[in-house]
Amino acid sequence: MKKIKIKTSKGAKKRFKITGTGKVMHYKAGKSHILTSKAHKRKKRLAKQGVVNAVDSLNIKKLIPYL
Repeated sequence: MKKIKIKTSKGAKKRFKITGTGKVMHYKAGKSHILTSKAHKRKKRLAKQGVVNAVDSLNIKKLIPYL
């Protein structure tokens, strides 16, 4: 029997990236609006990507199996 292909979640595909070592990276929240009241240091920190928790990364990898 043929193995059934799993569909990639398009929402997860746009929000997460998998590194070469298998870590799941995400963009941080709070960088879209009301930026005048936030400090420059804080905005720079929010612009960087963060690593997803190990427990959550297992579920995310199921959503994007072929990336």
